[in-house]
Amino acid sequence: MKREIFAVRGSDRSKVLTQAVAETARHLDIGGSALGRIIGVSQPVASRILNDGYSLKENDKHWELARLFVRLYRGLYSIVGNNDQLAQQWLQSNNSAFGDRKPSEIIQDVQGLVLVCEYVDAHRAPI
Repeated sequence: MKREIFAVRGSDRSKVLTQAVAETARHLDIGGSALGRIIGVSQPVASRILNDGYSLKENDKHWELARLFVRLYRGLYSIVGNNDQLAQQWLQSNNSAFGDRKPSEIIQDVQGLVLVCEYVDAHRAPI
């Protein structure tokens, strides 16, 4: 018996990732301006993402950064045990691992987003 694997296609993938980005921003209490800087879009585009008025395009830099942003949240989610308030506090607290800077500031550029994702991934419970 041949098993078929569910695959999300083109525009559906864009919709799924865009919705995940909007939900991630809401859970982490990140507004349009900061979201725009994190995923590399203008503030108006970020606002449209948050209001379901825009879909990210697959295979561009915004897509890649959006995936990292969602990955960051998923990692934090596993560490804080489904507690958005703790995740928000972690993002807003100075962290000695980042030169006593706040992760919320660091993730607003590409290198910082990658660094914070790697940090969170390294501190998740081992499988």
